[in-house]
Amino acid sequence: MARKFSTLEITLIVLFTLVFAVAIVLCVLLATNQQPKPPPQDEPQPFVPCCPFIVHDNDRVDCFPDEGATKEGCEARGCCWKPVATGNGPWCYTASNVGYSIRESQTETPTGFESELHRLPSPSLYGKDIETLLLTAEMQTANRFRFKITDAFNDRFEVPHENIKAFKGPAAVNPNYDVELRKNPFGIAVIRKSTRTVLFDTSVGPLEFADQYIQITAKLPSHNIYGLGEHVHKHFRHDTNWKTWPIFSRDTFPSGRMHNLYGHHTFFMCLEGETGLAFGVFLLNSNAMEVELQPSPSVTYRIVGGVLDFYIFLGSSPEDVVREYLTLIGKPMMPPYWSLGFQLSRWGYKSLDEVKATVERNRKINLPYDTQITDIDYMEDKKDFTYDLVKYRDLPQFAQDLHNHGQRYIIILDPAISTQSRIGGPYHSYVRGTQMGVWINESDGKTPLLGEVWPGVTVFPDYTNPQCVKWWIDECEKFHQEIKYDGLWIDMNEVSSFKAGSINGCNKNEWNHPPFIPRILDKLMYSKTLCMDAKQTLGKHYDLHSLYGHTMIVATDQANTRVFPEKRSIILSRSTFAGSGKYAGHWLGDNTANWNDIKWAIPGMLEFSLFGIPYIGADICGFFGNTTEELCRRWMQVGAFYPFCRNHNAENYEPQDPAYFGENSLLVNSSRHYLNIRYTLLPYLYTLFHKAHVYGDTVVRPLLHEFSSDKETWTADRQFLWGPGLLITPVLDPGAESARAYIPDAVWYDYEVGAAVTSRKQFVNMSLPANKLGLHVRGGFIFPTQQPAKTTFYSRKNPLGLLIALDEQGKASGDLFWDDGETKDSFEKEMYILYHFSIMENILHINVTKNGYTDADNLTFEEIRIFGILSEPQSVYVTQGAQVTILPLENIKYNAVTKVALLTGLQLLFGKSYTVQWDSQRFVKVDCHPEENADESACRARGCSWIKPSYSRAEPWCFYESDYGYIMNTAKGIKQTRNGMSVEIKRNTAYPKRYQMQTPTVETLQVDVRYLNDHMLNFKIFDPLEKRFEVPIQLNIPNTTDGNGDSRLYDVEFVNNPFGIQVKRKSTGIIIWNSQVPGFTFTDQFIQISNLLPSEFIYGFGETEHRSFLHDLKWNTWGMFAKDQPPGYKMNSYGSHPFYMGLEEEIEAHGVLLLNSNAMDVTLQPSPALTYRTIGGILDFYMFLGPTPEEVVKQYTSLIGRPILPPFWSLGFQLCRYGYKNHQEIADLFRDMRKASIPYDVQYVDIDLMERQLDFTLDEDDFQGLPDLFYQMRNDGMRTIIILDPAISGNETQSYKAFTSGLQENVFITWENSPDIMWGKVWPDLPNVTVDTTKDWDYQVEHYRSHAAFPDFFRNTTADWWHRLIKDYHTNPSDPSKSVKFDGLWIDMNEPASFVHGSTEGCYNATLNNPPYMPALESKHLGLQHKTLCMESKQFLADGTTVRHYDVHNLYGWSQTKLTLKSLQNITGQRGVVVTRSTFPSSGQWAGHWLGDNTAAWNQMHKSIIGMMEFSLFGISYTGADICGYFTESTYELCLRWMQLGAFYPYSRNHNGIGFHRQDPVAWNETFQNITRNILQTRYKLLPYLYTLMYEAHAGGSTVVRPLHHEFFEDKATWNIDRQFLWGAALMITPALDEGVTIVDAYIPDSRWYDWFTGERLLKRLGWMRMLTPLDHINVHVRGGCIIPWQDHGISTHYSRKNFLGLVVAMNDNNAAKGQLFWDDGQSIDTVERKEYFLAEFTVNQNTLQISILHSNRKSTANELKLGYLDVWGAEIIPPTSVMVTYKNATYNITNFEHSPQLPKLTIDMTDHAFQIDEPLTIIWKTDPGH
Repeated sequence: MARKFSTLEITLIVLFTLVFAVAIVLCVLLATNQQPKPPPQDEPQPFVPCCPFIVHDNDRVDCFPDEGATKEGCEARGCCWKPVATGNGPWCYTASNVGYSIRESQTETPTGFESELHRLPSPSLYGKDIETLLLTAEMQTANRFRFKITDAFNDRFEVPHENIKAFKGPAAVNPNYDVELRKNPFGIAVIRKSTRTVLFDTSVGPLEFADQYIQITAKLPSHNIYGLGEHVHKHFRHDTNWKTWPIFSRDTFPSGRMHNLYGHHTFFMCLEGETGLAFGVFLLNSNAMEVELQPSPSVTYRIVGGVLDFYIFLGSSPEDVVREYLTLIGKPMMPPYWSLGFQLSRWGYKSLDEVKATVERNRKINLPYDTQITDIDYMEDKKDFTYDLVKYRDLPQFAQDLHNHGQRYIIILDPAISTQSRIGGPYHSYVRGTQMGVWINESDGKTPLLGEVWPGVTVFPDYTNPQCVKWWIDECEKFHQEIKYDGLWIDMNEVSSFKAGSINGCNKNEWNHPPFIPRILDKLMYSKTLCMDAKQTLGKHYDLHSLYGHTMIVATDQANTRVFPEKRSIILSRSTFAGSGKYAGHWLGDNTANWNDIKWAIPGMLEFSLFGIPYIGADICGFFGNTTEELCRRWMQVGAFYPFCRNHNAENYEPQDPAYFGENSLLVNSSRHYLNIRYTLLPYLYTLFHKAHVYGDTVVRPLLHEFSSDKETWTADRQFLWGPGLLITPVLDPGAESARAYIPDAVWYDYEVGAAVTSRKQFVNMSLPANKLGLHVRGGFIFPTQQPAKTTFYSRKNPLGLLIALDEQGKASGDLFWDDGETKDSFEKEMYILYHFSIMENILHINVTKNGYTDADNLTFEEIRIFGILSEPQSVYVTQGAQVTILPLENIKYNAVTKVALLTGLQLLFGKSYTVQWDSQRFVKVDCHPEENADESACRARGCSWIKPSYSRAEPWCFYESDYGYIMNTAKGIKQTRNGMSVEIKRNTAYPKRYQMQTPTVETLQVDVRYLNDHMLNFKIFDPLEKRFEVPIQLNIPNTTDGNGDSRLYDVEFVNNPFGIQVKRKSTGIIIWNSQVPGFTFTDQFIQISNLLPSEFIYGFGETEHRSFLHDLKWNTWGMFAKDQPPGYKMNSYGSHPFYMGLEEEIEAHGVLLLNSNAMDVTLQPSPALTYRTIGGILDFYMFLGPTPEEVVKQYTSLIGRPILPPFWSLGFQLCRYGYKNHQEIADLFRDMRKASIPYDVQYVDIDLMERQLDFTLDEDDFQGLPDLFYQMRNDGMRTIIILDPAISGNETQSYKAFTSGLQENVFITWENSPDIMWGKVWPDLPNVTVDTTKDWDYQVEHYRSHAAFPDFFRNTTADWWHRLIKDYHTNPSDPSKSVKFDGLWIDMNEPASFVHGSTEGCYNATLNNPPYMPALESKHLGLQHKTLCMESKQFLADGTTVRHYDVHNLYGWSQTKLTLKSLQNITGQRGVVVTRSTFPSSGQWAGHWLGDNTAAWNQMHKSIIGMMEFSLFGISYTGADICGYFTESTYELCLRWMQLGAFYPYSRNHNGIGFHRQDPVAWNETFQNITRNILQTRYKLLPYLYTLMYEAHAGGSTVVRPLHHEFFEDKATWNIDRQFLWGAALMITPALDEGVTIVDAYIPDSRWYDWFTGERLLKRLGWMRMLTPLDHINVHVRGGCIIPWQDHGISTHYSRKNFLGLVVAMNDNNAAKGQLFWDDGQSIDTVERKEYFLAEFTVNQNTLQISILHSNRKSTANELKLGYLDVWGAEIIPPTSVMVTYKNATYNITNFEHSPQLPKLTIDMTDHAFQIDEPLTIIWKTDPGH
């Protein structure tokens, strides 16, 4: 029987239900940002926490940070209680309906915005909650955002920071961040615009803001968090597993526990992911706090006072973040040079004699040693500004002795001042301080607070009191008059007192005992310091405590300015705050002589690098405890690379100065060795400090700062860097003689030996015996050095040197900052020398970039050491001005094993610029075993060398010997002619034949060089005895000209041993082709040749998907073999283009074509060099000398044929998809596009239109209405294009003319030794078969696909047959109603593609299908026949010559293209257009190309730009990618961004595949259609300009889509830009290419640029800028100095061509501009060749536009084109008063014009006149009616 509830139980259940329901409603309202209606005033409602029980344990925000949380106590606070399942998360956590809310809209301010925050009703955690807060947000810079939260009505304590000034605006215009506010409850989020990464989001937890308790939580994007201090962090990267770190200055030794230590640093840095991007967060607050890191990851601050004053810094790297932070708080001081020397100190020198003995014994061992420090021992009774007149009576003389030996003296000072008298009288420092009232007072503000420190009872200076600062300066000055110290060490300044609070205790009040105490040591605010209610000039010690050390530092800096008015001194402080590094350095406190502390010192130094205090170090060998010899030895090794390098220990422990361990001890020898290295590298270290001082760089640097995208560096904290280039790897464990070291991704050399490290981007077990430290220099850097001495005073007089560590390209660079080492503000006073060093191509430039200092010691650079030089320098030339000196050979040393060269006796005068150049043979490792599975025995069997690579895993282990290849037949000699030269070469038989027994070797070769003209040459290497296949393409070989060759841009030379061809550019002397590289091989099926490149700037080679336009030369191999392969990384695709363009450092360009149609690959390597490997034919090279990139393309296309001029209509927008179900679907699409008024010219139909995918058929069931639809479209100004594949079905049961006639005319490719057709399978289906599409692909191919024959398009009979088929399909002779009146042809699958490999019966010739060497091709293990025909199949050239498909495979698409265009034009009588998938050099004469079956992915847009620019190089201007992607589903944003980009493809087609949703513009919503319409209208408006570019490409070979460097070649910053492109010279397109971005980074070349949409001029030039790019916008800019012809858009080009012409004139800096317009009827054939066109030139100078007719023909239809508009951008600011047009000898006054002075912009409307463009015309706009 069920139990009955009592009345009380029922009542309680009902109440609980009601409360729960209310809570649910409140939570829902909160989640939807709705406020519940307030209850009546007389009905207070109980607070019900909204507890999101589904919140993850790691996401909770602790609501009970005190100890002893209970369920009852938690709920009493209005918090949520739920035990965690696992982990350390809080059981008591915050509700989601507490915090603050924003009730009103934010108010814009000149600096940002502000808003009031109102507290949500909830219980108070600690009382005195502030009900109304003020949020102030400031967009201070593009990378710095500040937000402050404080009491809206009452002042609160804010840190009075001398370097952080009030920001007065204006707000940054285009910051790199977005700021989003959440209103209820309040939250603020900072988001990186470029990636949409949320950096700092406080909406994850409630804001609590009471008088003495402030809490805020922020979500972070990663666990990679660094910073916060001062503590002992055992690792550099924080542990986010609920770790709470208190921050409050405290005198306690660094024990490794989670205690607050000496300094107060709230800055942290966070990595955002593997991109290398990072950001920093700084809270400007000096109150006691704790910071909790939790696994979400997020950070929670709990603070006992002040305000929330956050700064967020965005950086492109961790180093950038630090620079941004230090720009705010103050960049580090520049230390004096001597302070970088080694320093000795200890607490416990019992007398001066003991100090002297220490000094003497360390001098005796010749230890580099600059500074001696004395601790409080020197004082009388430990009183500041005194010295012990008994034990240290000769201290003044001792200081002088140090100076006499070139050494320095540093003394300690503590802040606490004794109240007791001195032994012989009053303690004057105390007396004077008391008289001036400089002490901190008790809470009454009058009575000096008394504590106890080393001297006994003490008072404490109040450094916030100006009188105290004056007193301190005076005391320091007075004491310096007694003791000539050189620097000050200030200690105990947290501030420390041995009595808690004071000798009288502390009051019990809210300051000494606040309601919340962070997890500080002892949980007592005044433990080991002063009472918190003590009074200072600027406020309570409660607020100022953590600033005490900083204020003492600032006062001490002023004292040093008084004592050393013209010189830099040094301050070393124990307590620090943000900005302290501007004045002082720091040591890591009173550590202990143990192996933990030596480890923990590295994270400590790295953190203080973040905090802006680069002058940092730990007490070497440990402060507390007796060290051991091993520990001290290892610590001296690593300590030699602490920026602040001091050996220091405490009293009552054994001495630990190096000499104490014995004059010849291992420790002494090791210490001396590494200190000598330190002193050798001090010029480098000093330069690093200069960069820290001026730019905010770090000195000691974590590995992640240089390799931030490498995950392994994120946790590396047992190694560190000096700057970017010196890697220090110490031994940090007892008994160890090795260390686990990470070798980052760079070239590294052992500093002491010079040999390259063999590992890279991996951990190694580094052997480091007892006397060894890991020390490595990074390739790519130049280190200034100086011969060491015992002190820097003497070392600075020694000769300088350079240590050069070359990178993979043989390059390096570096800097040297030099001054007198101690003058104050030498940089600011410009009293310094600055050198920049750079090396490339064996030329070292030593350039003085600033010379404001003359060194008194007549310094010289005496030696240069070069690491990584691959061959011995032969001759060394030193150039200074016009003087050239040759270095004697005895001064050149080279170690062939370590690859180190040493140049001595240079005597390069300091302060002068020099060039040092040497000749050496560049030894290039060419892979001798490019096949997989190379091993040493196979390598040596080929006569090659086998050595494990020095630093690159990609570098070949097996490589050719230096003389492997061919040698000249000297008996026959070199034959010279007026137009060339030739030579016979023979194989070097010292090496075995390649691929013996597999392919015959050609022992003797003929080399012919032809000088084709001044800028073009050809060299051919071939077998003179047996004819080999040569590419049957007719080139436009120029007629050679008479002359002696003086005007040629090049010289050619044959070199020997091994044989090579060198082509030198005369104007610069640079060798741009040098094949004197080992490995030249010529066999029947394997030909290899390598070429040394003049630079790493290489573009081209295709068709392959490249991730960047500029090639990556790090051992990348690209295969070239036409294949039905969708774009993919390193996958050979549809075409073959063995052409590249190379740029030269001297701002010249050249191009190289290898005319070879066999399968090949090209390896690019860092030397820089490239290696061709082809499997047949000959080597037939053509070179083009430019000298500009655009000239190179013009010269190349003059040889292979200029690009086709497409019809005007083909520049309109085009729609296509594979998967139209029927003609009605296309009709509906056409109707919807017209209804949406979206410009659209061409409609395609894919193979869907065919019956069973058979060429030249029409699907009578679904597409029977297509002919009529095409007719309707044509009548509406549209054009149509259909697809044709080459494969012809041979399994038809009914007559199929395409096959039967082809069979009769013998047009199909056959077997090698048989007339039988070689059958493949492609799209055609078998007749009378129902296709089950659920079956897998292979099943469908086997059971459903017809046998297909492949036409041999080389044959003349095939051309006739193909033409007849196309004609009959276009004009059906048997049934005209079925005529498919297309305007263009799209030829696909013409690689040729086959769905079976080779043939339906396989292949028989293994040698051809699987040659001895298989190039780096996709699926190469399946043979060359993969997805195509058998290589042994037979074809016939037009002259009847038999050829193997093996040789002409890459020409298949090429052979189809030419005759397809000819047929199309013959049949239609119009120009038409052919778009082909497979291409080869010269295909562009007949067709355009699309970039293949891409994927709907964001990265494909970027790759499409790269692809278009490459095809521009290849001479195929009419190109583009499938807009929105072919494979997979596109997304709304992706397709919209792609439509914007695609509107600027020359070939602009939206196309996708079967089975995916439609992606045409009308498939999306109205907003999409509107944006698409707008951007396509922009395209159509620009078509006259685009058509003119197409003409210029056709007539002169220029590019249409153009890389920026083609126009701005001298700006090397453009050489690697491939996310922007140009249309011709005048239009720059900068699209958004990444998901979610609304801002893009754009490079602005050196010109004026105007926004196409507004005419507004960009203020930036020659640099990067951020461009706003909302979803409805693409950035398009017009270049100043250009004139753009345009036309009002139409629904198609048929209509737009009837509209008025307009001109946009974009003025350059000289108020001039020019441009051209080409015009013809848009469709007739060969209008340029028949001169049936119109060409005009427009020029503007100042206020006059002149139209000059360069060519005119009545058939051009230009007489129908009228000039109606003129826009002049950048016109005079003075408004014009009149506009006059002179036309046909008459003058017209134009009254319809408007001037906008803000832009400035002049708009002239002439549409009420009929100014035909084919008549000369002048327009003048005047500002003065009298002129």
